[in-house]
Amino acid sequence: MRRREERGSATVFVIGMAIVLFVCAGLVVDGGLAINARMRVADDAEQASRAGADSVDLEELRAGGEVRIDTVLAANRAAEYLTRRGYGPGQYSVAVDDAGVRVSVSDTTNTAILGVVGIQEYEVNAGATAVPETGPEQAP
Repeated sequence: MRRREERGSATVFVIGMAIVLFVCAGLVVDGGLAINARMRVADDAEQASRAGADSVDLEELRAGGEVRIDTVLAANRAAEYLTRRGYGPGQYSVAVDDAGVRVSVSDTTNTAILGVVGIQEYEVNAGATAVPETGPEQAP
């Protein structure tokens, strides 16, 4: 009699374990995709901020003044770089002042496996700041 009561319990266990393993595989694969997407967005933010920080006000510098960022040129260069990389309006922000160029970037990435359980995409964000390099100090 006991055998009839336990009938199908192995099937339930196997189905449960298959679901758990599938979700774990989804976390591994989609987690790797998330890390890759985060690194790509961080690299793009860094390069955009560097492109902006490279926009030194040459007239001020040639006149013997300080190294200052041309704020309009820096913002345009950073935005142009991000546009060429495929980011649209609202996916990035650029802030420029005398302290440097700050860039924030966000993007979404589709999931490969977790879409089956309702997670279709996730958002990745990164930011970077760059300042113009003044060069080595001259000894008197």
